[in-house]
Order: sequence, then structure tokens, then C-alpha cells
Amino acid sequence: MPRMQVFDPPMCCSTGVCGPSVDPTLVRFAADLDWLKNSGVEVERYNLGQQPAAFVESVIVRNALEAEGNGCLPIVVVEGKIVSRGNYPLRDALAGYVGLQSEPSLFTEQVKELVAIGAAIAAGCDPCFKFHYDKARKAGVSKEDMVKAVALGKEVREAPGRTVVQTAERYLAGGAAPTDIPSSCSLQPASGEAAASEKKSKCC
Repeated sequence: MPRMQVFDPPMCCSTGVCGPSVDPTLVRFAADLDWLKNSGVEVERYNLGQQPAAFVESVIVRNALEAEGNGCLPIVVVEGKIVSRGNYPLRDALAGYVGLQSEPSLFTEQVKELVAIGAAIAAGCDPCFKFHYDKARKAGVSKEDMVKAVALGKEVREAPGRTVVQTAERYLAGGAAPTDIPSSCSLQPASGEAAASEKKSKCC
């Protein structure tokens, strides 16, 4: 199987699929690369912000950056040749680059907007929800499916709160003083040397 190399623009992590506001295009592309790997393709991915040496070592990528700047990223290279630049190709295109027959992807435009709606709810981003609600509506997504995406995002958002409540209920139901209580909490102000020594053991 041929080798595929992906040269990404600067991102916060190796795939960009992190943080409170995830780009659905990056989620889709990461899934497509995993599909290629599972199909036997050797895939290498480099992030300009974290692995600049790889961009310097590749002559064709370095030349593209010198001629066009970061606007040419992402660049996809197969067997030493640039096959795509400036965008993240769809699965059909990626498969064609390496001589594979693509399997139908479930990550349609409608699914992408449902993912984005759920992520907006989980992140508590009102403008994000409004933006992707409008895009989902225009893409023909049903109201019922959007309600399900909102419900799932709500579950993700509320999960940490449920965990701490369950902890409190467990402690209170036991009746005895728990043995794993931290020595300090950020809600309890401290001063002088005590404050300095307690910073390492704060519970929140």
C-alpha cells in the first residue's frame, strides 16, 4: 500500500479535534484517515505548530509554503507527490489517491450539522447553536433529529454536575467523615505561608 502524508496548518493538537468548539470537517477527516489506516494505508500526519521540522524536510511542501504561504495547507502527499492542497478531501478522493474503493461514509452534511449542534450545546455556545441550527435547517435536517442532538449535548454538558452531586450524596449517606477530603479548597481563602503551601492540594 502507498504512503500518505498530511501536512496540517498550525492546530492546538495533532488532529485539531479538541477544545470546546470542534470543526466537524476535522472530525470527518480524522475518521477518514482512520479508515485508510484500517485498510492498510500507511498514514503520517504533521502539524505545522508542533512538528515544523517535517515541513522543512519535505522539499515539495517547503517549496509550496515558500510560494503560497500557509494558505496552501493542508497538503496531502502520496508517494512523494502533492495530490491535494488548501482543503481536506472527502473520503472518495482520499481513496482514489491510494487506489482504494471508498465505502459510503455516514458522515453526511446533515450528520455534520447534528454533531455541531450537539457540540454547541455541550460547550454552552449560543452563537454556535444558532449558526449550525440554521445550516442544519437549510440542509434538510428534521426538527426531531435536532431535538435528539440537543438532548445528547445536554447530557454531555450536565454529566460533570451529576458526578459531583453523586459524590456529595454518597458522602452524606455514609454518616461518617470521609477519609479522602482535600486539605484545602479554593473557596476557603488562605494567607501567608499557609496559602503558598496549600496551592498544591486545592480541590478546585
